[in-house]
Amino acid sequence: MPGRMLPLTHEKSLEEGYWSLRPRWPGLKAVRGRLFNLLWPSFLSRTDGNQPQQKVRRTAYLDGLRGFAALLVYWGHHELWAHDGIGGERILENAYGYEKQHYLVAFPGVRIFFSGGHFAVSVFFVLSGYVLSAKPLALIHAGEFLQLGDNLTSALFRRWLRLHLPVIATTLCYMTFLHLFRIRTVLELKGSYGDELWNWYTEFKNFSFIFRGGGEPWFTYNFHSWSIPVEFRGSIIVYTALLAFSRCRHSKRLWCEVGLIVYFLYIVDGWFGALFVSGMLLCDLDLLAARDKLPDIFVMLEPFQEVIYYVLFGISIYLGGVPSRSWDPQVLRDSPGWYYLSFLKPQAVFDFKWFFLFWAATFLVTAISRMSWLKRFFETRFNQYLGRISFAFYLVHGPVLWVLGDRLYAAVGWIRDTHAINCPGWINRFPLPRTGPLGLEVNFLLSQLILLPITLWLAEIVTKLIDEPSVRFAQWLYRRTLP
Repeated sequence: MPGRMLPLTHEKSLEEGYWSLRPRWPGLKAVRGRLFNLLWPSFLSRTDGNQPQQKVRRTAYLDGLRGFAALLVYWGHHELWAHDGIGGERILENAYGYEKQHYLVAFPGVRIFFSGGHFAVSVFFVLSGYVLSAKPLALIHAGEFLQLGDNLTSALFRRWLRLHLPVIATTLCYMTFLHLFRIRTVLELKGSYGDELWNWYTEFKNFSFIFRGGGEPWFTYNFHSWSIPVEFRGSIIVYTALLAFSRCRHSKRLWCEVGLIVYFLYIVDGWFGALFVSGMLLCDLDLLAARDKLPDIFVMLEPFQEVIYYVLFGISIYLGGVPSRSWDPQVLRDSPGWYYLSFLKPQAVFDFKWFFLFWAATFLVTAISRMSWLKRFFETRFNQYLGRISFAFYLVHGPVLWVLGDRLYAAVGWIRDTHAINCPGWINRFPLPRTGPLGLEVNFLLSQLILLPITLWLAEIVTKLIDEPSVRFAQWLYRRTLP
């Protein structure tokens, strides 16, 4: 979700703000206004058509792409959860025609919109590599090495706090809520809140340790947050590579970045490192293109660039639908349309889906920046809104699904085995027709009229109360350490 979820300029403005500890005592009217701004969902606010439109930032489409990817994660998790009772995972996470199952939701291209969560996470990591390296690479290109050191120092100091503070706050709130109201979910509660708090601590300290060598990758208080430690490790790779390559000539630096990708993808099982460095490479090429200093090979291909980008986009959409239910390469070979592609998997990669998703995410980010109609789509108001709240949206959509979604799905007719234990009173409370194609049934879509707005609303609140203050706190704490 995850990674650096806030829009580029939005987070920068937060970091440059002053974290004041001086008490302020606003009047009652001001308190009411702030409370209203906090609780009122911005997606319900009307925009003034008479206001002049702000100029779209060059990288605004990256924020929109991040937000749309977070929506794909949300949608994929809800599809799998609701359809678990009818074996939805076997259908949604396998190729079209696998085991003679032919469903539209599994058709190449279409499948991304129903089970594209892993593809979305890969896009997150490429975007993070791009965004984290944008300012340092600009300083490298300008030869401002002293400022580069200051930038990397600040970024490295703040990175763990910026990523993990929202996880700490949201999981503590979720755990406390379950204990306070004695709600049964996928999380098996301990006997007392004190025992739960200790268990949370022992899990989190290992979960957030960058050099952990084993154990479960999941944080049981939010399974979807598994990507946050991966995001931190990828950030360290980017910062280290930027410093190591900062004095290189630009052509040699590009080769070093390509060499890192080859190392992470073909020599060791470091698929996430390849995704981050891929974003760094794309950012470097964009900065070189802005200065007309691209390598000659790119200049030679310029007359064919439109065709090339559309081909890359098509390949990205196809590879983004790689079967993801099993790690067994034989499953990939038995999947229609994937037999010959299965032989491309490197020996070093254990879970084959990440190899194909590397290329899918890299090609997608490359193509979108040169496809004006698609770029405009991600610059729309809704996608920009999703981009602003995407980190919080990623963190809260799981708890909402496990508490409210689970009960709502049980009520409208989507029954899972765990419902008999967790929420027996909700089973078929408000049965609705299950008509419609798989993944777009009436009772599933009507449930989203409640679940999606509530998740977006809660994500907005978490963005304002937890995510944005975490950014400001990390910056304030760093400044407190300076002379």
